[in-house]
Amino acid sequence: MQNSEALALSAALLAAAGELTHRINDGVVARGFEARPMYGFAFTRLAPDGATVTDLAVHLGVTKQAASQLVEDLVRKGYVERRPHPEDARARLVVLTERGWACTRAAEEAAAEAVRAWVELIGEGEVRALRDQLARIAPYGPIRPAW
Repeated sequence: MQNSEALALSAALLAAAGELTHRINDGVVARGFEARPMYGFAFTRLAPDGATVTDLAVHLGVTKQAASQLVEDLVRKGYVERRPHPEDARARLVVLTERGWACTRAAEEAAAEAVRAWVELIGEGEVRALRDQLARIAPYGPIRPAW
């Protein structure tokens, strides 16, 4: 593959990821949740069993202080709560509340709507093939913003 082709592919993937992120966030907001794309990136790490602030910072690629501020914001909005860590008495586990889970379900619905637009454009088989190929390329993520 030529350098220019690789650059075009990179740009297309980044544009698709950016568009998808915005469409999901817009769909979450349309469903009555106060949200920012960062919340969704955090929720992918907090679901299903929660995480420490340090775990969340590593996942998001931010400082522990930035992750702490995000958690404070999410607590104030009722999306997460802190609980005692089951294995480390010094740590607190950040877990999704019912409101956080409802927001996650709203994001799933918004993602399905966004992907339906892709299905209409290129067909269901092509979208499934794209999903499978991308999963081979980046099977473990992380699902986080590209700073």
